[in-house]
Amino acid sequence: MFATSTQRHFWMFKDETDVSNARLSANIKYISSRGRNMTVAERETHFLNVVEEKSLIMSYEYQLRDFCRKFHPPMPRYVIGTALHYLKRFYVNNSVMDYPPKEILVTCVYLACKVEEFNVSMDQFVGNLKGDREKAAAIILNNELLLMQQLDYQLTVHNPFRPLEGLMIDMKTRFPTFSDPERLRPGIDEFLEQVFYTDAILIYSPSQISLAAIIHSASTSKENVDEYITKILFSEDQKRLLNLIEAVKKIRVMVRNVQLPHRDTIKALEKKLALCCNPDNNSESPAFKKRMKQSFDEEESFEDGQYPSASSDQVRSMLMGLSEMGKI
Repeated sequence: MFATSTQRHFWMFKDETDVSNARLSANIKYISSRGRNMTVAERETHFLNVVEEKSLIMSYEYQLRDFCRKFHPPMPRYVIGTALHYLKRFYVNNSVMDYPPKEILVTCVYLACKVEEFNVSMDQFVGNLKGDREKAAAIILNNELLLMQQLDYQLTVHNPFRPLEGLMIDMKTRFPTFSDPERLRPGIDEFLEQVFYTDAILIYSPSQISLAAIIHSASTSKENVDEYITKILFSEDQKRLLNLIEAVKKIRVMVRNVQLPHRDTIKALEKKLALCCNPDNNSESPAFKKRMKQSFDEEESFEDGQYPSASSDQVRSMLMGLSEMGKI
């Protein structure tokens, strides 16, 4: 039940301003840490601001969608929805400058596959990626625990797809004057796809979003479902009806305003990101490679009985944890 879920209690924000403030806090935290020896002017030139970060995140949300669309075997849309939830949650509290979005993106998809019981092996999963697949698998396993930690291990996601089906059945049953609600399906699907690129999924309940999709599709098809909403769903609760009307208006505005940044803008931001990203978390950086090599060297030494120290215990524990997660 969404009403008692961790999603409702820990991952829902009051409004768009609340979400923006969380992102701003993450941005300021990173810049304060990495740019403490810079002047204000140098910081503004060197680092991404919060608006630039949001543009990059949106471009990666589209990349996630494209990756999942091409995935083999075909990926159910609720898995894609969960992966997008994870990506959005992760970067509400973390800066894209701190953790590489491309690596977090594929980790979100991999974790969503496991949580939603879309059973694919690691070999199958990385088979959908280009480049060095062994390296990709290592990056995903290295980031999986980090991702779960940043999500506070609250991994269950309530997507709008299930309440949508309930509403469609209810319309067919209790609103017979509206013939064939299924004809609204194309507009509904288009709306739900776009809503995941907004912050609506962090502000409004899945049922509100699914109802907004039905109302939007009916409106664009010049159909009328007002009677269903006012006389059947909320006939005895005017307060909830008024709250819903306000929520639906705001959700539709958010979807209408979805606009992918221009490709040239994204390329420029990617170049800027490459210069200001955290080298400790960038798998391409010498610092990251050195740290990973030390971890594996210590693990090999531990297996040979050469490392009885506490630090080797921690390394072994971490690697054993990653191994166990790979079996889930």
